Amino acid sequence: MIFEKTFRIFEKKAKVTTADLKLKIFRQLDSLQKNRLDEVYGMLMNYFRGQKDIDDWDNLSEEQKQGIIDAAEQMEQGKNISHQKVMANARIQYR
Repeated sequence: MIFEKTFRIFEKKAKVTTADLKLKIFRQLDSLQKNRLDEVYGMLMNYFRGQKDIDDWDNLSEEQKQGIIDAAEQMEQGKNISHQKVMANARIQYR
C-alpha cells in the first residue's frame, strides 16, 4: 500500500510538463518581495556560473587539471607564496 501511494505521487510529478514547471516557477518568483527576488537572482546566477565552471573544467587537459589539483594541495599544506611576496621579488628582480 505504501509503495502504491508513493508510486502515485511519483507518477503525478512525472506528468508535469516543462511549461507547467516554468509557469509554477514564474508564479513563485512573481510573488516575491524585491529583496527576496534579488537573493533568488543571485542564487540562479551562481548556479549558472557554476555550470559554466564545470564545463570549463571538463575542457581542460589532464595535465592542466593535475596542475590545479597539485596547486590546491600545496596551498592546503601552506606551501603557497602570497601575492605581496611575489610582487616584491619581481620588483627586486626586474629593477
